[in-house]
Amino acid sequence: MNNDLSPEAAVSRLIELHREATSSLKTCLERYFDTREPPGDDERRRFCYPELRVDYRGGGVQPRIARAYAKFQSPGSYATTITHPEHFGRYLTEQLRYLVKDYGASIGVDQSDQEIPYPYVLEQGDDLGRNGVTAAELALHFPAPKLSHVGDEVADGLWHHEPGQPLPLALFDAVRVDYSLKRLQHYTGTHWRAVQPWILLTNYHRYVDQFVKWSIAQLAAESPYGVLHLPGGGKITRGMNAAEAEAVVANSHWHRFQMPGYHLARSDGQGGVTLVNIGVGPSNAKNITDHLAVLRPHCWLMVGHCGGLRQSQRIGDYVLAHGYLRQDRILDSLVPPEIPIPALAEVQVALQEAAARVTGERGDALKERLRTGTVVTNDDRNWELRWSQELRRINLSRAIAVDMESGTLAAQGYRLRVPYGTLLCVSDKPLHGEIKLPGAANAFYDRAVGEHLLIGLETIELLRGNVGQLHSRKLRSFDEPPFR
Repeated sequence: MNNDLSPEAAVSRLIELHREATSSLKTCLERYFDTREPPGDDERRRFCYPELRVDYRGGGVQPRIARAYAKFQSPGSYATTITHPEHFGRYLTEQLRYLVKDYGASIGVDQSDQEIPYPYVLEQGDDLGRNGVTAAELALHFPAPKLSHVGDEVADGLWHHEPGQPLPLALFDAVRVDYSLKRLQHYTGTHWRAVQPWILLTNYHRYVDQFVKWSIAQLAAESPYGVLHLPGGGKITRGMNAAEAEAVVANSHWHRFQMPGYHLARSDGQGGVTLVNIGVGPSNAKNITDHLAVLRPHCWLMVGHCGGLRQSQRIGDYVLAHGYLRQDRILDSLVPPEIPIPALAEVQVALQEAAARVTGERGDALKERLRTGTVVTNDDRNWELRWSQELRRINLSRAIAVDMESGTLAAQGYRLRVPYGTLLCVSDKPLHGEIKLPGAANAFYDRAVGEHLLIGLETIELLRGNVGQLHSRKLRSFDEPPFR
């Protein structure tokens, strides 16, 4: 292994080794589909991810770095396997440059002994079944996915360092990343490469309608955006006329996918915006963020609906969450409910400023419409049916709103080191006799959804110029891997 590579040379070498490994695996798969000839031992030894190793020798007082990421906790050797280094090249280069500049670290790249599971080089999986070849048969001759090789032990603080072995360089290794990339395509109906680093998550399809409408307007005007990716593979590009764009939208089979994703990419290579309709419930919220996290996004924001719990709130008011009473129960073993999930100041300030800009209201006028407080996230949609049991906890928490996703999304951001925030819109007031009725709900949706979405989009624009501070030290532990 060459241990004196520049960050740029290291990424180039990672790309070269990954291409060689995936090309060898694909070639042997194609041959097996056609002839049933399995790979030989020498061929199979080439089916491995590249490994990135970074050494920090120390030798003096450890640098005092205010930055929250690209930091060593102590001298030592750090390593991780890497997948799709051409896609993650900018991210990898940024992390490595800081480690070299601030710590004098040395970088090495070589082939690892972690095999690439064969499904991860099949783009659509359409080859399975070709010429009667089954997945079980392929697993006899090719590396197959094994759950024992996939896990979040590093992110969850459950890893154990073996003497003589390198420390983890990143939260996720290559096989964990590849696992999630395939899941993203399955759930969202779009290729994982289309996912943008600024993510809006919602629980109502009406936000999708507004996002598509806004995106088409951006593509028709002078803007940095160049293409909108839709579920099922459809794309709306700059220069399309209205009829063409409408036809692409009409032909998008979004309903085939559990959590359809929409991705508006910029032409200048800077990060665009993704909107995912995650549906209802904490299980979906955890599911999608488990997979989005491997892309190391800059932020995810929840923009959805909630029940208002205070008499003074009105339908259409906003709730800016600064705390969560987590009764989602899905993360209790990973992030116990007694662990506080902190509000991130940069996100909170941006959300409030975006609300002021979009609504045109500030000061007392904005306070009448936007209230900051605790949100209860419940795993039971019909929590109202056991109000006598919920009354005391809600009173003690001083909660101002209830939903089913926000606390989970915030806890996932905390757990997986992705900045997070929540701005909800009050759609009903179950404690005060203002329940969702079909007619009233439709009038509310027509009035409120567009403005709410614009606040989320404006928040992203405000955060875009403050990425370094956004990745807060509040999300980092004392034994954190160097990479963000």
